Amino acid sequence: MLRFKRVLLMVMDSVGIGALPDAAEYGDVGTNTLGHVLSGEKPELPNLRRLGLGNIRAATGMTPVEKPEGAFGRAATVSRGKDTTVGHWEIAGLITERAFPTYPNGFPARILEPFKKAIGRDALGNIASSGTEILQELGSEHVRTGKPIVYTSADSVFQVAAHEDVIPVEELYRICTVAREILAGPDRVSRVIARPFIGTPGSFSRTGNRKDFSVSPPEETLLDHLEASGRTVVGIGKIASIFNYSGITENLESHNNAETLDRTVQALKEFPAGFIFANLGDFDTLWGHRRDTAGYAKGLEYLDSRIPDLTEALQPDDCLILTADHGCDPTAHGTDHTREYVPVLVYSKKPQGGVDLGTRRTLADIGRTVAENFELQLSSGTSFLEELQ
Repeated sequence: MLRFKRVLLMVMDSVGIGALPDAAEYGDVGTNTLGHVLSGEKPELPNLRRLGLGNIRAATGMTPVEKPEGAFGRAATVSRGKDTTVGHWEIAGLITERAFPTYPNGFPARILEPFKKAIGRDALGNIASSGTEILQELGSEHVRTGKPIVYTSADSVFQVAAHEDVIPVEELYRICTVAREILAGPDRVSRVIARPFIGTPGSFSRTGNRKDFSVSPPEETLLDHLEASGRTVVGIGKIASIFNYSGITENLESHNNAETLDRTVQALKEFPAGFIFANLGDFDTLWGHRRDTAGYAKGLEYLDSRIPDLTEALQPDDCLILTADHGCDPTAHGTDHTREYVPVLVYSKKPQGGVDLGTRRTLADIGRTVAENFELQLSSGTSFLEELQ
């Protein structure tokens, strides 16, 4: 069987390709992140198209190529939820049967009162809001009073925003650690997120010092099995925090897509074997949630321009898998993620171009494929490694 010495798995965070059959349960009927960006903005994506992106069903706005250089398909999410944690965990073989709690009306007193007592400060906000809007609304009051801004979203998150000159970054991290300890049991949100910002009233902006405090996966994932087998597991971007650093042997931090791509090329030079796992988060945070279709299109074009950097850095026995974790359709209502299929593109310099991987039942098929490649076992998913022959 064809096997690879090294696998690079890159998640295009939120680049969904069409509503899942259960999208109505999430209010996401008709969503299609990639399709709507392609049809609305018509970005030029010759390298992604060459790999087979246009050959995937429902990738509207992009014509297929006769002989794609990669294998192509799409995958569904079977976990309950549609956020980053759920998507990445499922990719790594862990199905989330029960959705993480959300707080569309703000956090109840049983959470907020112990939190304020523990940090020794009152708090502002406690509403569901976008990060940019809440800074406009409460940033000035925060600077004046020193009270941190607490807010959430449609995701299972507890976010704390603070000006770096009012609450230093390390103190903000301590505050978030307190929240992480309080948010347990039925209130176990997937992530507590520190959101530092700078600037003056009317021109506040978030900095690159964001930090996620995630829950640990309840079971071992692909990453743990790889680490236990003695293999190198490189996390790039927010990958390590998504898994609460479990199974990560090397963590390369980055703050945007450009840095993530640079770190990935660096990792391909430094680590000759094992597993490299990277996340391109700007699609989600900068353009999807902010419903910026034009920005999303430009982000796709930038990624497309960097595809040759990745493929040229690959060795003959390497494999590149491009996928996503959920959707975040910038043409949809609200600012929430969207329940969508995700693309699956597989490329290597060994011949497997043109293979149609079809519709995979679960994102866990990706992790199962990586596990089989390294002669490991995962209980979830169905490998498509043999299909790459």
